[in-house]
Amino acid sequence: MEKKKEIVLSGIRPTGFLHLGNYFGALRNWARMQYEYDCYFFIADWHSLTTHADTKDLKVNTRRLVSELIAGGLDPEACVIYSQSDIPEIAELYLYLNMLAYRGELEKTATFKDKVRQQPENVNAGLLTYPVLQAADILIHRALKVPVGKDQEQHIEMTRNFAERFNYRYGNVFPLPVAFSYGGELLRILNLDGTGKMSKSENPMNTIYLNDDDALITKKIMKAKTDQGPAVENMQKPDYIQGLFTLLRLVSESDVVEKYESDFNQCVIRYGDMKKQLAEDMVSFIRPLREKAQNLQSDPAHIDEILSEGAVKARKSAAATLLKVREVMGF
Repeated sequence: MEKKKEIVLSGIRPTGFLHLGNYFGALRNWARMQYEYDCYFFIADWHSLTTHADTKDLKVNTRRLVSELIAGGLDPEACVIYSQSDIPEIAELYLYLNMLAYRGELEKTATFKDKVRQQPENVNAGLLTYPVLQAADILIHRALKVPVGKDQEQHIEMTRNFAERFNYRYGNVFPLPVAFSYGGELLRILNLDGTGKMSKSENPMNTIYLNDDDALITKKIMKAKTDQGPAVENMQKPDYIQGLFTLLRLVSESDVVEKYESDFNQCVIRYGDMKKQLAEDMVSFIRPLREKAQNLQSDPAHIDEILSEGAVKARKSAAATLLKVREVMGF
């Protein structure tokens, strides 16, 4: 009898374009996981409402995101791709879990504090209970592993707390999920001025998107922040230089990386040449991803079909969980 695969779940909000950080930090690993685990990957459209209340572009953004996920390696035959809003069972579980979540712990969440600082005029209840909805996303499939970045690990801990409270109060339904770093250390892709991670919403000229055309990729890399070069041999690289070397290691041949590492260590590096090489290699890397995504986007009916089929599979899993939940709660 075939051993049952562990369930893995992760989601991404349909706001902005996917960028290199999304690809190397998450998508590349998801593409490998789908053949080893029972994977559910969802478009977090309900989550996006906490900060993006305007929904006029939601459908277009969702289709574009699905096309980029598939271009980046997801196979709808090997994993389940669906929109959160197509699974009403999540909303019902979210309601039950809200009764087990406390204001004090929600207000202490680091991401909530950040968002309050960023949008003080829009501190809505959805923002406060974001970790509860995230817990419902995970627990509705009884997922065991959740690939997330460092900034989301607190939310996984909260999901475990809600699951434990539910199991203790009503009956043992949920496994306790764990944050899952697949394939070693999570890569941190810095923006092109080295001041933080690449982002969907920060300065677009500092971020390389999977949708960027060849000329724009080249322009961004050639404008990337550098300095006069190292003053002493084998010195530590500043963050903005380290960021460029990280990108070089991801898209260039190893002999190219070795050459520029050696030039840096010997204080003879020419950043203009290095950036020219990086731009060429980055263009070669991104072009096939962009073209595949654009081809998929030209057939929106096909993307809708993928989401529809994904929703059927996701609802089957969600309904089975909710049946158990209602049973132990006495509904």
